[in-house]
Amino acid sequence: MSALLRRYSLAIKPQEAILILITMFWGGTFLAVQYAMTLSGPFFFVGLRFATAALAVALLSLKTLRGLTWLEVKAGVFIGISIAIGYSMQTWGLQSIPSSKSAFITAMYVPLVPVLQWICLGKMPGMMSWIGVGLAFIGLIFLAGPDGTSLTLGAGEIITLISALAIAAEIILISAWAGKVDIKRVTIVQLATASIVAFATMIPAGESVPAFTPGLLVIALGLGIFSAIIQVTMNWAQRSVSPTRATVIYTGEPVWAGIFGRLAGERLPVLALLGGALIVLGVLVSELKLKRKLQRKKAAPLAVPENE
Repeated sequence: MSALLRRYSLAIKPQEAILILITMFWGGTFLAVQYAMTLSGPFFFVGLRFATAALAVALLSLKTLRGLTWLEVKAGVFIGISIAIGYSMQTWGLQSIPSSKSAFITAMYVPLVPVLQWICLGKMPGMMSWIGVGLAFIGLIFLAGPDGTSLTLGAGEIITLISALAIAAEIILISAWAGKVDIKRVTIVQLATASIVAFATMIPAGESVPAFTPGLLVIALGLGIFSAIIQVTMNWAQRSVSPTRATVIYTGEPVWAGIFGRLAGERLPVLALLGGALIVLGVLVSELKLKRKLQRKKAAPLAVPENE
């Protein structure tokens, strides 16, 4: 068993390890967002959060901005729009549905990523990737499903489904432009775009600017800085981590959200523990696919590389 664990640990790239760490902290922000919804509307909070994030990255990258290209503007705008839709819709949906149901519906981005990757990029995931994603998604059902797998679609559920689609699109778009753009410049554009789109949506949504309280400012500033770290890390790591594999790693978010919820007084039932185990199994199955490819390349160094 120890030899098997060493084999898997050695196979994990530094970029993947950092994504796992980011996902752990990412899951811990869920309680903070729920508390923020008692102080602000969803669109203003998302706008303020990403405005803070954009400013944080910009202050550290003023010299880098001078080389901004049209491709980076286009990439940042499209990614930023998907971020704004994803975060705003998920936050909006949380006002009318339980957090566990929101997490389950949001998990729909797991199977959506390989489907969108196939449709938009023409990259068909391998069999082990599909199995890994499937196991992770089943795990998410056990982890976050409030009443088994039953799901009644109302306004809040439909809004959250839209957020899942936007999150899947974000992952695909980041991977599509990774390696072609400067990480810092495109991150500033996408964060600023997400902020502008969220603020602009306040008008048709009829949302007013809330009273500024110390609690709201602390949460918005803290999550804004953390959002900046997340986006820079995702843009950097997904240069060498496939969208499907990144998606399996990101499924650890509700696991950590459940752990932090437990620390805050929420119960973590047996089915939730089983779901967490299935998610970890999904990551390991995806790793087996990576190891098999590596072994084939070592066995036939002169062979023509496979299309991936």
